[in-house]
Amino acid sequence: MAGVQSIERAFWILRALAQQPSGVTELAKQVGLPKSTVARLLGALESERAVEQLESGGEYRLGIGLEEITGGSQQGRSLVAVARPFLIGLTEQIGEASGLSNLDEHWVYFLDQVDGDNDVQVRDWTGEYAPIHTVPSGLAMLAFMDDSEVDAVIAGGLAPVTALTITVGEELRERLSLIRTAGYAWGSGEFAEGICSVAAPVFGANGVEAALHVHGPEYRFPNPDDSHDIGLRVVEAANGLGAQLCEYAD
Repeated sequence: MAGVQSIERAFWILRALAQQPSGVTELAKQVGLPKSTVARLLGALESERAVEQLESGGEYRLGIGLEEITGGSQQGRSLVAVARPFLIGLTEQIGEASGLSNLDEHWVYFLDQVDGDNDVQVRDWTGEYAPIHTVPSGLAMLAFMDDSEVDAVIAGGLAPVTALTITVGEELRERLSLIRTAGYAWGSGEFAEGICSVAAPVFGANGVEAALHVHGPEYRFPNPDDSHDIGLRVVEAANGLGAQLCEYAD
């Protein structure tokens, strides 16, 4: 009986973290358990990579262990697991953090991130959401979706996150047209001020399934002379990931 109770309590914690990253004290209040119990359960979940701590003594968030269980394709391979080598490759080539995302309706969900070796690191958005029109990953995916999806995004309202967010429908359509031509999307400060990012869509057996991106502080990324080459590297990695996803789907 005690084992069943522990499982139930672990799920309480996972559901709470699905809403937002939280520390032990906040989680204990949310789920109505003693801090010692929450800390013990978090330790067990962390050992299985179901949760991970953002920094020592900091907040917890959902980990990639859950994606490996729920997001698996054939042969037990999940999107995160298949994409991880491509993220590592991008970070090694470009020197900035790389990430993987997919869509949850008209929201971008950040699935994974690989950081570079820079002294100044960008924030890790893994496990968080962004409106599709505010980040290059979302724009890169939307650009290659049906016009009806674009219409629905515009109809839902292009709410600003920063002063640079696209908020006009026709501007969004023009931006998407440019992305389709280039194959990749650049953006700066539209979701997070001071952050520049480039993304490319990942095409699987069912069309656009995800996006890969690279992002860094705009004071150092990108070198303007390298922006096109960087975009092509991200496209190459996204195409490689897409080819593997199609292979596993056969």
